[in-house]
Amino acid sequence: MTTGRRTVTGAALVGALALTLLNAPAAHAQDTGIKVTDIVINKGKPIVVGTSKVVEPSLTFTITLPSGYSTSDPSRYDAFPFIYRGGLEHAADTGDNYIGPGSYTCYELSNRKAECEGSLYIDPHPSQEHVDSNGDATTWKTAVALRLFRANGSLVAEEHETRSLTVRLKRAAKVTVDASPEPVVKGKKITVTGKLTRADWATKKYGGYGGRSVSLQFRETGTSSFVTVKKVTTSSTGALKTTVTASKDGTWRWAYGGNDTTGATTSGGDHVDVR
Repeated sequence: MTTGRRTVTGAALVGALALTLLNAPAAHAQDTGIKVTDIVINKGKPIVVGTSKVVEPSLTFTITLPSGYSTSDPSRYDAFPFIYRGGLEHAADTGDNYIGPGSYTCYELSNRKAECEGSLYIDPHPSQEHVDSNGDATTWKTAVALRLFRANGSLVAEEHETRSLTVRLKRAAKVTVDASPEPVVKGKKITVTGKLTRADWATKKYGGYGGRSVSLQFRETGTSSFVTVKKVTTSSTGALKTTVTASKDGTWRWAYGGNDTTGATTSGGDHVDVR
């Protein structure tokens, strides 16, 4: 991002403040003349959310103001992207199925144009209701909230505009690994087990993810790359189990590639000494 003079720092645009920025009398719903362009969320990648940790995907965009307004006076306007699903006005008016910025900073390119960078704010805790249903693991649409103010602080105009950009939210997954026995005699069998689970946004817990194809991978001691040895399908409870023949010292792990609703995950490694 090209950086100029910093002109705005948007602070914690979540919760009640976000709704205050979005809500306005219908009579003011008109063209503001503000342009928000070049929106990029999470560098174009899906956003993966678990059950407890706040996720703050990166957000960049450009603001261009109408004649008579200056980026050096941020009290005269609000302009920021957000993501939503369902109806735009329902999300904007109620905060339901709405995810907005946590904070962002804008850098002045000219008197009426600035580049902004920051992040969205996604808190999976029940009190926030950002993701409270597994149905939220889907494609979300993008919109922008725009407002202009007079010098005395009164509202001139406000609007919500949709954009063609979409963002996919995914449920986080975890996978464990255990390889035994350790050590093992060369030529004998090694049993590798594990379990694949994924976030349940309704219960805020991780549950077994059955019927998924997971790769068993091996990295020989002294090398830097893992190689897929075989693929194993999880049981109805997410359990993984297979056997391999011990031939070389090395580290075993499970790797799951994810799908449209669930993020990819890789276990830690379990080293086995072959004697």
